[in-house]
Amino acid sequence: MSEAPSSRFAGRTAIVTGASRGIGLAIAERLVAEGARVVVTGRKQEALDEAVARLGAGHALGVAGHADDPDHQAEVVARAVETFGSADLLVNNTGINPAYGPLVELDLAAARKVFEVNCLAALSWVQQVHRAWMGGHGGAIVNVSSVAGVRPASGIGFYGASKAMLTHLTQQLAVELGPDIRVNAVAPAVVKTRFATALYEGREEQVAAAYPLRRLGVPTDVGSVVAFLLSEDAAWITGQLLVVDGGLTLTGGV
Repeated sequence: MSEAPSSRFAGRTAIVTGASRGIGLAIAERLVAEGARVVVTGRKQEALDEAVARLGAGHALGVAGHADDPDHQAEVVARAVETFGSADLLVNNTGINPAYGPLVELDLAAARKVFEVNCLAALSWVQQVHRAWMGGHGGAIVNVSSVAGVRPASGIGFYGASKAMLTHLTQQLAVELGPDIRVNAVAPAVVKTRFATALYEGREEQVAAAYPLRRLGVPTDVGSVVAFLLSEDAAWITGQLLVVDGGLTLTGGV
C-alpha cells in the first residue's frame, strides 16, 4: 500500500460499492490507511468477509447484496450510520459489462441491465446517502467511470455509453449538490483486475505498448486518485472527470 498521511479521513465513514476485490478493495484499503471507517459491498458475503479481515474488522464492515437493489442500498447506508456514526463519503465503483460486440448485435436485455447497474444504481446510491446523511452534513462522492466513456472502444460500446452517462450524472449532481457535497469521477484505462482480464490476458506487453507509461494500471493507481478526490486536498474540485490511464488517451487509444 502506498505511503500516505494516516489521518486525512479520521472520523469519517466511507461506503465503497463493489469492493470485495480489485479497484474497489484498493480504494477501501487506501481510505482505511488514512483513517477512515469503511462499509464495503459486493454480491458474496464470503468474499466481503475476506476483504474485511484484510482491512481490519474494527475499521470495516461488509454487507452483501445487489448494487441495483434499493433495499440493499438503504440497508448499507443505515448500517454505516448505526455502526460508525456517519456516511460522509461514497464511492460508486460497481460496474458490469455482460455484453461484448458491435452495437447492432447488442442484446437489449443485457444493455438494460448495464444501464440499471452502471447508471441508475449509482444515482440511487447518491439519493440514499443524501437522504440519510449527506443532505444534512455534507460529504464527497466519487463515481468510477472509464476511458471507454471518453472515446469509442471496440466491443464494449454500450459499456462505454453507460460510463459516459455516469460522467454526465457526476457533472449534474455536482451542480445540484454544491456547495456542501462535492461529486467527481475517475476514468481508468485497463487496470489489472479480474474484471478486465479479457482485455489483456496473454498479450499484456502488446497492450501496454500503446501506453506512454508502458504498463497497465494496477488497482492502487486508482485508489490513490479516488482518495485525493474524496479528501479536503480536493476541496475546490467538483464535477470533474480525472482520467487515470497511463497516458493512453493521449495517443488516441482506449
